[in-house]
Amino acid sequence: MTSLAILLHIEQMTGSYGAAGLVLAATSVGQAVSGPVTSRWMGVWGIRRVLTLTTAVCAAAIVVLAMVPMELPGYMALGLLAGLSTPPVQSAVRTLYPKLVTSRQLTPLFSLDASLQEIIWVLAPVVITLVATQAGTVPGLLLIVVFLIGGGAWFILSPEVGRVRIPRSRRGFGKVLAKPAVVLATVVGFLLIGACAAVEAGVVATFGHDGLEAGLVLAVFSIGSLIGGLSFGHIPIGPWAMARRLAITAVGLTLTVLSLTVWWLGASLFVAGIGLAPALAVMFAMTAASVKFSETAEAYGWIGTGQLIGAAAGSAVAGFLIDGVGAIGAFWAGAAFAAVGVVVAAVCVRGFPDLRGRDASPIPDTEPVPIVT
Repeated sequence: MTSLAILLHIEQMTGSYGAAGLVLAATSVGQAVSGPVTSRWMGVWGIRRVLTLTTAVCAAAIVVLAMVPMELPGYMALGLLAGLSTPPVQSAVRTLYPKLVTSRQLTPLFSLDASLQEIIWVLAPVVITLVATQAGTVPGLLLIVVFLIGGGAWFILSPEVGRVRIPRSRRGFGKVLAKPAVVLATVVGFLLIGACAAVEAGVVATFGHDGLEAGLVLAVFSIGSLIGGLSFGHIPIGPWAMARRLAITAVGLTLTVLSLTVWWLGASLFVAGIGLAPALAVMFAMTAASVKFSETAEAYGWIGTGQLIGAAAGSAVAGFLIDGVGAIGAFWAGAAFAAVGVVVAAVCVRGFPDLRGRDASPIPDTEPVPIVT
């Protein structure tokens, strides 16, 4: 909700989509930078302290952005602050999962997590656009603050957050990227989310911002992903699982370029969606199984950063192609992002762990214990 609301609000306040894009870019840069940093802080100061601080700062920045008219540099500074203070909830949640369920339930839980994200991606843009256009962009931003504080408090006060403590990582910042699985999850996440962002831009360009068809087609895309996640979440994850699941998405996105009618796009994106949530589930599970528990939050932070950069890159490439060759260019871009993802997953298959019949929980943190003799 946040990025779209900021875009609409700054455009309304300044009358320039260029200015709105600069503020949104500052917000995205802040989110990308803060992901690994604030996630790592949770092992130093605790989950509740970090989430409480970041939630409060982020909410305050959005309130000021909504209520106080100012020049463009001021809006950019507040956007950057809101991005830097975005609460690392996803990293916290996925770090807690191995402590909440058995190892056998962990992979299906990651798949369910990825599937439920589809509901967020469908509902959030619809809700914030409806509020911003009917009630105004200021109420839209304040609604985000309500979600941020309400949802943040709900999660922060849950008993599980208080029971689990993330150990302080003994390795330097960024050392977790030495793990091939983390690097591959970050790169593949960049490509997969880049493909989704390009396709979303293509759908909007095809049917227009106000067309009901755009919302329906994107909803079908997400329904396919939800069905895929719920259907394939229990399947054991081998080294080739990522390549196979990405191939389904790549085939579906490639089919979109054959026709831009609502029925064809709906059908082809439904096929593409079937591989989306299962591929995200592989990312989460392989990361958890490849790093120590103290490093999982930072690892998920890096993966989130890769996805944010992918979303920005996919939208940017699609935008240039839409201006140059029309909406079809965005779908070609999405197919290309996904195809490169398949190639990366196939070429680097040895870097993907074999989780068939293996516990997908993080590696326990151990240290030498002095013995008095």
